[in-house]
Amino acid sequence: MKLTKFKGLVLAGMLAATSMSAATWKYAFGEGVSDPQGIYATAFKDFVEENSRHKIELYKVGSLGEEADMMEQAKAGLLHFIGQSTGYMGGTIPQMDVFTVPYVLPTDTKQLDYFFKNSKVVNEMLPKIFNKHGLELLAIFPEGEMAVTTMEEFRSPADLKGKKMRVMPGSPILVETYEAFGASPQPMTWGDLVGALKTGMVDGQENPTVWIEAYGLDELTKVLTYTGHGHFNASVSANKNFFDGLGKRDKRLVQEAAKHAQKVILEEAQKLDAIGIGRIVKTNPNYKINMLTEEERAVFKKAAQKVQDSFASKSASNKKIMDQIKRDLAQAEKNTK
Repeated sequence: MKLTKFKGLVLAGMLAATSMSAATWKYAFGEGVSDPQGIYATAFKDFVEENSRHKIELYKVGSLGEEADMMEQAKAGLLHFIGQSTGYMGGTIPQMDVFTVPYVLPTDTKQLDYFFKNSKVVNEMLPKIFNKHGLELLAIFPEGEMAVTTMEEFRSPADLKGKKMRVMPGSPILVETYEAFGASPQPMTWGDLVGALKTGMVDGQENPTVWIEAYGLDELTKVLTYTGHGHFNASVSANKNFFDGLGKRDKRLVQEAAKHAQKVILEEAQKLDAIGIGRIVKTNPNYKINMLTEEERAVFKKAAQKVQDSFASKSASNKKIMDQIKRDLAQAEKNTK
């Protein structure tokens, strides 16, 4: 090899190394390290650190305040990445409430996986909306089917009349949902939930089984009910100014890390959901577990229709999102038969 060519290669390598100089990025998420958002964050961190000189500092739930605090920090650029339940995001990005609207998403995990990988809503429409809020959407993924835990058994909206049900703060649709279901919704942070169940401030709550088992919510209630009304979902995004300022190689690194972590969590979330209910059955054998019949669900679905209509009526953007998500889900059902 000629000396001039060799020098050229060395210089190119030095320039590449300079553009990939080591940085430390901050990533906060709304769950524990062993929970789905934590598993995603860890997989993301591992991929970045194995394929670059960058480091990622992870901040689990509570480390930097409540969900609203983390969102403000992410939008201000104090955080580089944020993982957050879609249920918390409706107050900031109203279109995200579509993932909370009851009886829109299926309970079939194969359909869900196909939807989140291929959906036009997820991959084309929402990223543009996130950009307007100073964020770069990297992923949305399901954490598990919602289960409702209560002190008393219920089979219809009439059974929930007057019951105080804790819902995540920040989402108007969650309030509308439990009002439609006959209950009295009580927006409340996760940190206040356990105390509220112990003191009777609330009569029940909803979460995936992985959370119900991990935090002993089954020990604070008497009945777990699968209504089939939805999944618990999470999103991951980056501060847009930070992302836009990255070089091509680092942008690709972040996007590939997101794809890798998405693959990991889609496999793990299904296991965690099954493990959660399995442990509840084993450790709390007297705990009652109900699954509503199709006839019983039909009554809830009818009540949920006005919530779906309400979401779509709030803005032209919401209606476009709702119309497209139905087309995306029809495609998912067709391709997973």
